[in-house]
Amino acid sequence: MAAGKLIEPLANDPGSVHHCPSQRTEIRRLSDGEPIIPFPRSQPGRGTPSQGTSGPTQIAFDRKELNLILNLYGMHVAEGDWRDYAMDFGREVATFSIFRRTSEVPLYRIVKNPALARKQGLYAVIAQGGLILKRGHDLAQVLRVLVKKPQLATT
Repeated sequence: MAAGKLIEPLANDPGSVHHCPSQRTEIRRLSDGEPIIPFPRSQPGRGTPSQGTSGPTQIAFDRKELNLILNLYGMHVAEGDWRDYAMDFGREVATFSIFRRTSEVPLYRIVKNPALARKQGLYAVIAQGGLILKRGHDLAQVLRVLVKKPQLATT
């Protein structure tokens, strides 16, 4: 197989790309020393930094932020308080919504808004009615509003 040659994708070839059987696909295998070049994160003509806009075109939670959020979420799921979540990554804000049941409106929303990073804080926890429970620059501190306080057991 010559590199860069256009051929039909083969069902038993693990290196082929199977998008559509009638679509012709370029198949090329990488050698061990060849660098892997990632796809660009944004599409041309959609606010890429080369067009004069600054910053990313999509706001998202990073791994550390998601780890903090999902640890809290897991504790509440284990207690039976929460049952579902949704993530929304937009151009201006990233939102982690927490639901008591799937068909409801979110019980809480954890919002990351970089536009407020130097003002009121990058993160906010918003209750069901739109009330901002806590806002701040440190996600761990902001999430403390959702941590249940331990109660004494009475016998």
